[in-house]
Amino acid sequence: MEYTLFNYLPVMLSLAGLNMVALISPGPDFAVVLRNSLIYSRKTALLTAGGIALGSLVHVSYTLFGLGLIIKENAWLFLIVKYAGASYLLYIGYNGLRAKATTSSFESVPLTRDISSVSAVWSGFLTNALNPKCMLFFVSLFSVVISPNTPTLIIAIYGAIIFVETLLWFSFVAFCLSGKRMREKFKAVGHWIARVTGGGLVMLGVKLLFTA
Repeated sequence: MEYTLFNYLPVMLSLAGLNMVALISPGPDFAVVLRNSLIYSRKTALLTAGGIALGSLVHVSYTLFGLGLIIKENAWLFLIVKYAGASYLLYIGYNGLRAKATTSSFESVPLTRDISSVSAVWSGFLTNALNPKCMLFFVSLFSVVISPNTPTLIIAIYGAIIFVETLLWFSFVAFCLSGKRMREKFKAVGHWIARVTGGGLVMLGVKLLFTA
């Protein structure tokens, strides 16, 4: 068992490295965490990060079970996911653009404007799960590192690496951005943060719609 794990260690390290590069790259996931961190509570920000990690498991699961190949070979199925993802980005982006200034004190924001735990997780989950770029990334990544002879335990470890790495990275981002000092700096311009990130999400959604 130890010998098998040792043989796959270089692949695991490569997988972790490539996934981290993808995580650090700016995209819808980062935009949603940024938005929820600055205009909602730290709890909401961390739950959003958890939702993103759960969304990554969707991509990992269907890729490991061979459904990724089906999606890759059927353009219509890919288009459905593509348009669903773009529509969701446009929806949450539009809501951000409509954000209004509030006269409430900063400390009262979580009590008056915070979203529910389910909504926080759901926002992160849908942003990641409906992102076709994540789909293509994982299909491409796992098609390289997985073969018919890859042990089930190793495949499970691959999935765990993706999940844990995603959860830790976005939790770190959420924790840093939702700190008291950081939020204090942005308390007077929270509605502008929502508008800017909303505009960014709208642009990402439009770009997704017109990307082949």
